[in-house]
Amino acid sequence: MNKAFTREPEGGEDDDEDLPAASRLPPGGKNYMTRRGYQALRVELDQLVRAERPKVVEIVSWAAGNGDRSENGDYIYGKKRLREIDRRIRFLTKRIDTAEVVDPEIHAGSDQVFFGARVTILDVNDAAALEESWQIVGIDEANVSTGRISWISPLARALLKAHEGEVVRFMSPAGVREIEIVGVKYE
Repeated sequence: MNKAFTREPEGGEDDDEDLPAASRLPPGGKNYMTRRGYQALRVELDQLVRAERPKVVEIVSWAAGNGDRSENGDYIYGKKRLREIDRRIRFLTKRIDTAEVVDPEIHAGSDQVFFGARVTILDVNDAAALEESWQIVGIDEANVSTGRISWISPLARALLKAHEGEVVRFMSPAGVREIEIVGVKYE
C-alpha cells in the first residue's frame, strides 16, 4: 500500500502503554527521581532539541530538494528518524514536567530505608550468599547492572520503610525470598 494512504497514530504514541511494564509510572503515582536522574533527562532532552533534531531537519530538507521523495533513502530515513526524535522529546518533556525530585541527603544518618537509599542486603536462606547493594531510584534512572533499582520494583517496595537489621520478605521471580537489611546509607 502506498504510504500516502496510511496514517501515523495520533496522540497516545508517547503514552506509557508503549513502554515495558518496568518503565511505566503507576496509575496516579508520582514520578520520583533523584537530582542526578533529573539532570540526565534534561541533558538528553537538550541534546535532542539543540543538536540532533536540527541535523536531521537539515538532511531532510536537503533530501527533499533532490526530487522524487518516494525513492529517496535520505528523505525516507530522515523523516522516520525525525518522528522518533519528536516522540522521544515529547516523552522526555512529559517525564520532566511530572518529575518530583527527591534529595536523599535529607535522610542522611537514618537507618530507615527511603527513596534514594543505598541498601546492603543479605539473603538469609542462602548460607553462601554474598551481600548485595542496591540504590532505590526513579523509574527512568534504574539500571540493574549499576546497582540501581526502581522504587516500584518488588525488592524496593519490600525495603521501603524497613530499618537496618530487619528481615523482610518479598516475592521475587524465583519465589518468596527473605532478606536481611545489613546497611542503609544515603549518598
